[in-house]
Amino acid sequence: MTRSRTGKAAAAIGLVAALVGLGATALAFAPTAHAAAPELTAAFARTSVWSTGYGAQYLVTNRGDAASTGWVVEFDLPAGSEVSNSWSSVRTRTGQHYRFTDAGYNGNVAPGAAESFGFNVRGLGEPLNCTVDGRPCAGSAPPTTAPPTTAPPTTAPPTTAPPTTAPPAGPVVDVSTAAQLQAALAAARPGQTIRLAAGTYRGAFLTQRAGTASSPVTLTGPRAAVLVNDGPAGTGPSCPVPTAGWDSGYGLWLFDAPHWNLTGFTVAESKKGIVLDNSHHVTIDGVHVHHTDEEAVHFRRSSADGIIRNSTITDTGLVQPGYGEGVYLGSAQSNFGCHGNSGGVDRSDRVQVLDNHIGPNVRAEHVDIKEGTQGGVLRGNRFDGRGISGANSGDSWVDAKGNSYLIEGNTGTFQAPGTFANGYETHNLLDGYGCGNVWRGNASELGGVGGYAVRVSSTSKCAANPNVVYASNTVTGARYGLTNISVAP
Repeated sequence: MTRSRTGKAAAAIGLVAALVGLGATALAFAPTAHAAAPELTAAFARTSVWSTGYGAQYLVTNRGDAASTGWVVEFDLPAGSEVSNSWSSVRTRTGQHYRFTDAGYNGNVAPGAAESFGFNVRGLGEPLNCTVDGRPCAGSAPPTTAPPTTAPPTTAPPTTAPPTTAPPAGPVVDVSTAAQLQAALAAARPGQTIRLAAGTYRGAFLTQRAGTASSPVTLTGPRAAVLVNDGPAGTGPSCPVPTAGWDSGYGLWLFDAPHWNLTGFTVAESKKGIVLDNSHHVTIDGVHVHHTDEEAVHFRRSSADGIIRNSTITDTGLVQPGYGEGVYLGSAQSNFGCHGNSGGVDRSDRVQVLDNHIGPNVRAEHVDIKEGTQGGVLRGNRFDGRGISGANSGDSWVDAKGNSYLIEGNTGTFQAPGTFANGYETHNLLDGYGCGNVWRGNASELGGVGGYAVRVSSTSKCAANPNVVYASNTVTGARYGLTNISVAP
């Protein structure tokens, strides 16, 4: 963007007459005043390449002296190449011309800071005619500076090579960089605490190290410690497993890593937030997950007996609203081929969702309980339905497709904008599931839009294990009432 200037005429500030030889007049001029303004550049880089395409990102950097309030990057692709998907941006296309605007959360770029967005291309043609906010992406040439009158002092080269990062050791490992965090996660051992300093950590953060029941591993930090994954990148396997050369895009990924405690920190601006695969007995406490392209927290691949509590989740589904769940328990039956590691079923059972604040702008279900799971608890949560999208049937706070969940003491509200059908729903997508769930002491405000506080899809399919809605539940603003089945006293 163009810097603005307030006047370019200089005012004379002094006049001195010298009566030595011929007379001379000296004029001194004030420097030009300058109004602070952002000045953005955008640098292209490939992050991965395969035979028929590549992944790439643009890094938008502010070289100005004021924060930007948004950005627009545009470019053309040669015929035969096209953007197949993108993240951390809003994409539009006209022929071979592409326009990317910030995703809201990454539009404010402070002076000297940078934000990024990524995309995959089908074909091998690279961007042409790139502009950022209408100016060349490379920016204008920086002003030249007169050389100093004396050479600056030189610094003697170090006599020894710079130290390398030592392997993490000891009961407490303090980290302050992405590389240190990656190393600590890769080498974690039972009983160890990995402690994050405040700051932004950009990269792929994965652990495959297990704690034990008596000595869990702890990853902890303040809310100002923010994990960001700008991926995905590379060619992934048909089912998500850690693979060399592939970045999943997950903010934090625990794979075959049971008995962890995750406390206090933030995960943001990632494809998915926190993903647990075959990682049972994991406690997530007091984390903040926001601005994810898809879901915020996923207990997957039989990650049973976990807890998420005292946490805040907002702004999910930025790229795929129908997959923007707040907390996702288990897997859809269609994904059992990848995640059904317990007799062909994803048994992420007995997960407790306690005292969390979920919403606004959670664009799918605030808690999606998948078929094949059972025995969990949802208690004391606050569900804020503003911004729910209705995409992919994401039109309720909770969809209970599993069995025997206790859902009690939660508070749910809805107001525009959003698409909202009912507060809580059941569905029977797998024979024998979507049954035996209990609602007790929940307060539901449906904003005059929702039909029922609790809508049960079928009683006949759950005749042997019925869903139960107690009279202790309350509802206001409902089009139809508390529930569509008989209320238990």
